[in-house]
This record gives sequence, C-alpha cells and structure tokens, in this order.
Amino acid sequence: MKRIIHNFTLNPKNDILSGLTVALALVPEAVAFSFVAGIDPLVGLYGAFMMGIVTALFGGRPGMISGATGAMAVVMVHMIQQGNQVGLALDQPIENLGLQWLFIALPIVGLIQISAGVFKLGKFVRLIPHPVMMGFVNGLAIVIFLSQLGLFTETSNGNTQWLQGSSMFIMLGLVALTMAIMHFLPKLTDKIPAALTAIIVVASITIFGGLEVGTVGSFIKDGGGSGLEGGLPTFQIQIFSLLDTVEGHWGLVISTAFLLAAVGLIESLMTLNLVDDITESRGSGNRECIAQGGANILNGLFGGMGGCAMIGQSIINVNSGGRGRLSGIVAALALLGFVLFGAGLIEQIPLAALVGVMFMVVIGTFAWSSFRILHKIPKADAFILIAVSAITVWQDLAIAVIAGVIMSALVFAWNNATMIRARKRIKEDGTKVYEIWGPLFFGSVQNFNSKFDAKTDPDRVEIDFIESKVTDHSGIEAVDILAKKYLSLGKELRLTHLSPECKVLLLKANPSLHEVIESSIDDPRYYVMTDVMDSEV
Repeated sequence: MKRIIHNFTLNPKNDILSGLTVALALVPEAVAFSFVAGIDPLVGLYGAFMMGIVTALFGGRPGMISGATGAMAVVMVHMIQQGNQVGLALDQPIENLGLQWLFIALPIVGLIQISAGVFKLGKFVRLIPHPVMMGFVNGLAIVIFLSQLGLFTETSNGNTQWLQGSSMFIMLGLVALTMAIMHFLPKLTDKIPAALTAIIVVASITIFGGLEVGTVGSFIKDGGGSGLEGGLPTFQIQIFSLLDTVEGHWGLVISTAFLLAAVGLIESLMTLNLVDDITESRGSGNRECIAQGGANILNGLFGGMGGCAMIGQSIINVNSGGRGRLSGIVAALALLGFVLFGAGLIEQIPLAALVGVMFMVVIGTFAWSSFRILHKIPKADAFILIAVSAITVWQDLAIAVIAGVIMSALVFAWNNATMIRARKRIKEDGTKVYEIWGPLFFGSVQNFNSKFDAKTDPDRVEIDFIESKVTDHSGIEAVDILAKKYLSLGKELRLTHLSPECKVLLLKANPSLHEVIESSIDDPRYYVMTDVMDSEV
C-alpha cells in the first residue's frame, strides 16, 4: 500500500505543476494530429484526455503521458478517407463516415493490445538493443524538431511560405526567450517548473503587449476548426447502427486496427523504456499494454481518436518533476478543463512559447553522446544507430524499430554462428571427447557439423554440451543427424550434459536417442525470467 501511494504522487506540487505544463503543450499537438488524420480537433482532444486519464491511473509507468500521436494519426488517414468516400456514395449519403469507422476500429485495437498484455508480450521490449534505442531517440528528436518548423510558416492565397520580416523576428525572439527561461530558471530555483513559467511569461508579453503572433486559436482556425470549446465526451451509440456500412470493407478496418495496435504498442513500450532509463526505475510493459488497450476501447465508444504514449510530453513531464501518477491525471483533467471552461484563455497562448518548450525537449532528448562514441563502438552498431535514426525521420518509429531489431538480430546471429567451438581430447579408455562451446542454433549448425569426422573417429565417442546450449529446431536436427551418422557406422555414442529441455526436444524428434543421452547431476539448467504484472507499479 505504501508503494502504491508513493507511485501515485512522489511530490504533489511537482506533479500538479508539471501536469499543467504538459496539458498546455498537449493542446496544439492534439489539434495538429487531428488535422493530420482529417478529423475535428475536439476528437483529438477527447482522445488525448481519455488516453491520458486511463493510462495515468492504470498504466505500467508512473509519470508517462499518453495521448493522440502523429504515428497513430498517419496510420488511420487512409481508412478515414476511404470511409468518407463510401459514405458520400451511399443512397443516403453520410458525412464523415470515416470517423465512424475509426470509432468502430478502436475497440478492435484495444482488444489486440489487451491480448498482448495478457499474453505477456510486453517483455519483448527488452530485446531492443541499445544502438536501436539511441537511434530511435535521435531520430525522434529530429522528427520533433522538423514538426515545429511548420509553425514558422504562414498561408497566403493558398500558398505556404516562411514568415517574413518582423513576424519572423518576433517569433524567433519569443522562442529564444522561452528557451532561455527554461535553461536559466532551474539554475536559480527548482521551486517552480521552468516550462510552465516560460509559457506564462511569453503569453503575458504577447497578450498585454498586443503583439500580432500565431496563437493556439489561430492555429485551429487556419486548419479549418472552429475552436476548442466543447462538452463532455458522449457515448457513440450510432456506431452500432453503422456496422452495415463496413460490409465489404472489413479487411481495411481490421488491417488498420492491427497496424494501429502494433504502432501504438511499439511507441508506448519504447517510451516506457526511455522513461525507465531517465528515472532509473522500472515499469511494467504488460500492464501498460492492457491500459493502452482499455483506453483505446474507451476512445472508440466515447468519440476519441485513440493514441498511445507520447515521448515528447513524457520527457517534459519527468523533466518538470512529474514522476507520480498524479501528474498524468492532472494533465488529462486540465486538458478536459480547457475544453469545458478555458478554451478562450488557452487559444491566446502563443505558438512561439510551445515551440520553445518543444525545442528544449529536442535538446534534452537527442543522445549527444552518440557523436562521441560513434567511432568507439563496433561498426555494425554504429551503422544500426545511424540507420534507425534515418528511418525514424524518413518513415516512422514503428518501421525504424522493427528494422533496427532485425538488423541487430542478423548481426547477433552472424557473430554467434562463428563462436561454436569443439575442444577434442582422448580419455584413457580410448573414448574421443568433443567438448562443445557456444550456442547451437540455425546459424552455427554448419560450423558445428564441420567439427566432426565420424569415419575416422574411434569406436567410442562422447559429445559434451556442458558449455553449449541447443536453442532451436535446427540445432536439434543437427544433433539427431550426427547421432544417426555415428550409430550407422556401428560406433558407441554418448551425449552428455544436455539440459532437461534439450533432452525432451531431442527425444520427441527421435525416441531412439534415449540410449545415447546420459543424465547426471551436473546437467545444466536454464531458467527464463518471466514477467509478473506488478499491481504496485
């Protein structure tokens, strides 16, 4: 119980203030991602609220922030556009049918993600190598930076161009002021959050100084929205009467749902891993999967766009002192409060202040040490780091991580394939002993087979696996074939120091091997750590 309370709020003041800071930064991002997906900004804001409150209460990582994200928005665009076209082509046209399809798809997304948590697939985030982590972090920092450059532009007569003259200088000055406050204020005092202070100071300057600058309100209107003001999320009962409109398009909806679930889980678990490193603590990946799934189901039923963990906002939160669950709860409730009561005030916040906050996030996120170590680490790791960074910028996080893991796995397999060794010796009774060292798997089978010469070996042979492990079907098949080769030549063979798991698999493949497999008290045992859902996280 003590630990639960401790995780709910480590420091109430810091959690509340950091939560407010995050909420302010969430507004333009949720709005921007709504425009990317082609839906009403309020849908993005509702999605950010429901993702935030559910994962803050029940997620596997205190202090981590979830909401509407760009990666998810990009995936759902095609389905929404297709749904809109189908809706307009009906005998009785339905506007924005694509949004209704999104609400239908999100419960499927949630069920997939919950299943991942129930079957404890969250542990696989541990298999992401460090070069992939560094590459994704660097790529993410670049993506965040590039996304903010769009706020230095203006649209005139349908043409988008960079801000000109005094508008650009004012924008740059306010961004620089925001960054300066965030940099120097913590050196003077840590009693107040630097990001929130910077936003308030810059907003006060623009409002009371009468400066003509881009604001959250102008950003929404330029994108085609009407404003932030709205009511509470409502139950979307109409989606059940619209299920027949999906007839013939279920393949699109379900495939999009699987892709959304995969992208959401990858980004969330990567964020969890990153926050773990920053806070030097450990969250529960499986619990986070379940919380993300539950939040997306709620989004589908109550009219949110869905989402996942947000790396940038999570970093803002933990760097502002928000380490407990209270910070995420405050951020979500504040966001809803803005929609219900504070739309007018929030719409006056200058974009320059929020850009400055995100630029500081970029500086804090980028792994600058990668430049220092790039020439010191193995060339393969350096290549993977750079490749993942580039793919993150070029494509998206999910593709980059998958590509990085595949490249790392291939490098690992190749390196381990060459590590198999066989030390040979002759016992006093004339038995030739092969002491195998290294993993026996698909990549090392060929090298393993090359160590033996069944025809010239003596009549008694022992193969000792004390320093080896048979890890897959290819390894089992190699041992089985080798045993058959010796036995067909009429020679006596013994397989020693196999783990219990290896013995079971070998005997399933060939029960006759029971005669050549020896058991002893020295047989190795391998224990695999399993994930346990920590209810106290």
